[in-house]
Amino acid sequence: MKKPTIIVSASILVASTLLLSSSLFADRPNKDTNPVLQPSDPALYVGAETCKACHLPEGASYDRGPHWQTETAKHKGPQWQGCEGCHGPGKAHVDSGGDASKIIRFTALSPKQSSERCLSCHEKNASHENFLRSPHLANGVGCTTCHSVHASTVRRNLLTAAPPGLCYGCHQSVEPDFSKPEHHRVNEGLMSCTDCHNPHGSSLPHNLRASASQGAVCSKCHVDTAGPFVFEHAPLKEQGCVACHSPHGSTNPHMLNRPQVNQLCLECHSSILAAAIAPGAPTFHNQGVKYQQCVLCHVATHGSNTDPTFFKR
Repeated sequence: MKKPTIIVSASILVASTLLLSSSLFADRPNKDTNPVLQPSDPALYVGAETCKACHLPEGASYDRGPHWQTETAKHKGPQWQGCEGCHGPGKAHVDSGGDASKIIRFTALSPKQSSERCLSCHEKNASHENFLRSPHLANGVGCTTCHSVHASTVRRNLLTAAPPGLCYGCHQSVEPDFSKPEHHRVNEGLMSCTDCHNPHGSSLPHNLRASASQGAVCSKCHVDTAGPFVFEHAPLKEQGCVACHSPHGSTNPHMLNRPQVNQLCLECHSSILAAAIAPGAPTFHNQGVKYQQCVLCHVATHGSNTDPTFFKR
């Protein structure tokens, strides 16, 4: 007879715990930063016009930006619309006379929490789907680090500053490369960091984008190097363009890693590495004068469809 009593007592204890937990969370509906879990009861929401009555500058920036469009999606429920789509139900905040603890404030959230809230809508964009596992978020850079709904100085994408200056704010070691004699035209405004890198995350190292064929992003512009070729140049396939080029900028022609072409070629094509990596340069190739410019003969260095030694035929 004791065993049923123990079971009943345990059941009562579990039920009491669940009821207590429910009551605690019911008192704090705005603490959850995931809109999917926000309450859908319309009585808890006051609408964007009520918010604007007190928050005039924020209301003006909201009207100028793209987020007002959330109010047109009535079928999704009030938890997805207007100011409360981001900040949570506002009735408790209004009824308390503006108690800041009764509304979601992005300044009080961690980068991961605020980013999860943004991504509840924006992760449907294919370019954003890797952000939660991106190097940026892993280093404490969330959505609101680069974007601001209410204080953006750049209307496009609601950025906090114009690129590339925005990127240079963190990536200071990269900035000098774009002032070198040979460089990609980022500072001139002809290119952007995001042409090659996806700031929201990528499956490739350094948040690199990929071409349509999932190859090196460089071939998006440098189409003549894309291939496929009958005779491939191994470094291009194994290490990519950076095996020979500095992608941001260089003091060398064509952004090469070495000032002279033969210095670059002989890193692989040497007698020391001939057996393991690449055939060595022929002994009659005098590196003193005549044969320093390897590409005068081996013109198809990225690959060839006609010659295994990359001669032009």
